[in-house]
Amino acid sequence: MHYQQPPFAETKIVRCTRGSMYDVIIDLRSDSSTFARHFAVVLTAENRKMLYVPTGFAHGFQTLADDTEVFYQMSEFYSADHARGVRWNDPVFGIRWPDDDRTIEDRDRNYPDVRRALAADARPPANGARAFEIRVGRER
Repeated sequence: MHYQQPPFAETKIVRCTRGSMYDVIIDLRSDSSTFARHFAVVLTAENRKMLYVPTGFAHGFQTLADDTEVFYQMSEFYSADHARGVRWNDPVFGIRWPDDDRTIEDRDRNYPDVRRALAADARPPANGARAFEIRVGRER
């Protein structure tokens, strides 16, 4: 589950342009009433849904079909020095990933759980913005 720290903290819009994916965001804003909760949605080329990922949220996905293609629009450039992540299967988040068949990069496999990430001050700061209201912990 990826995010970037300021000054490269980013907002994203994500869309599936081919295939299918299970897309997840996690609120990492420490002052938020939805802190550490997630929201998940299935994006497909056919349903044409998009997911808005606000600043202060981690983002990750699992493809559900071969040759899935993902399109991102991001507000900031990638900065390796500011890139951070939390573990995709941390039980604190309670994410039910749909498929047990996973290919996970070493970087993603080795991210800390959220408690260790917070202890290391690796979370993005709260930006105070409320761009939309999100129902967390529910899958659509």
